Formats: sequence, structure tokens, C-alpha cells
Amino acid sequence: MAGRGAVVTGPGLDGGSADASVTETTGALARGGQAPDPETPSPLAFDRFYESSYPAMVRLARVLVDSPQTAEDLVQDAFVRMHGRWGVVRDPVPYLRRCVVNACRSHHRRQGRERRHTAARPPADDGSGADTSAWEGIGLPPVGARSEARTDDAELLAGALSALPYRQRAAVVLRYYADLPDAQIAVALGCRVGTVASLVHRALERLREVVRDDG
Repeated sequence: MAGRGAVVTGPGLDGGSADASVTETTGALARGGQAPDPETPSPLAFDRFYESSYPAMVRLARVLVDSPQTAEDLVQDAFVRMHGRWGVVRDPVPYLRRCVVNACRSHHRRQGRERRHTAARPPADDGSGADTSAWEGIGLPPVGARSEARTDDAELLAGALSALPYRQRAAVVLRYYADLPDAQIAVALGCRVGTVASLVHRALERLREVVRDDG
């Protein structure tokens, strides 16, 4: 039987030697620290998470803020926040999604304040235009005589979407663009599940009004 201070070696779970993990643990303890948590995500795991999650989060943010450059900046900020809590967060995707949604909400609030301060001037156009591709198949009625032009419909819906209160807009985006169930939408918005249905209902009513008025 090995003594209390002995280092036990042998095959690890992957068939290799366990020497490395034992050495790391005993080394940390000898330095007065704590043994590494085997469940704590590693920096390499964060890199993989970043690579796999970044494109989808940018697409989501782009629909929420209408600007590709702003979307990328906000998602980068969300990942910075995520990195600071990487060893604490156990369910990273919902946490990151909520960070992105909150960052987009803060962006809209800043824009609202700026518009109020410069109400006499038209808003600057960054040349990007709204991201309309997500709304072509949202399932709303056709727009009268213009129903043959799906691009026109998408632009109309995107414009109406931009005019919605942010939580309504985010609820619609998360349900119909991100294809999330209401429970996950509630986590992203920080609200109750029943509130999600109410937000989506009011948003769709407003979008249908815009479609009927244009028709």
C-alpha cells in the first residue's frame, strides 16, 4: 500500500499516464495553493468555445442592432465579460447569450439618449443597412400588391422591427431567428416565461399593423 505522501502513477482515463495530473496537483499543494478543479474549463476550452460560438452570436446581435460593426463590437465585449467568469459559469451558452442581449439593449438605450439630444438632426447612416434576411420567412401575411417582392417585405418588416420596444424586438428575434424555446428566451431576457409570450404577442400585433397599413 502506498504511503500518504507517495505519488501514485498509472494509466489515466484516456489510457495514458496519470503522472502529469498528479504532478500538477502535488505541485499546487506544495506551493500552498489548491488542487486544480478537474471540472474547471481551461483556457484552451474557452478558445474553442469562442470559435464555435462567435459567428452565431454576431448574427444574433446584428439582427438586434442592425449594424454589422456594432454587432461585432458588442459580441467582443460579451466575450470579454465571459472570459472573466470562465471558471465560474457552468452553462456558458445561455450566459453568453444573455450578455449579448443585454449589451444590445444598452446600445439601444445609448442611441435613444443620443437621439433625444440631437432630435433636430437625422440619424447618421453607417451604410450597412438593416439585416433583413431573417424576416423573409417569419410567416406574416403578404404585403398587398408588393407581395411578389420578398425583399421589399423583408425591408418593411425590418423597419417595423427596429421601431419596436427593445424587449419585444428581442423576444421576436430570439423566438423566430434564434429558434429558442420560451424558457431559454426568458433566461436571455431575465424575465418570466409567461412574459415572453406576452412580449411576442404584442410585437407580432404591431408588425401585422405595419403590414396592413402598407397594404
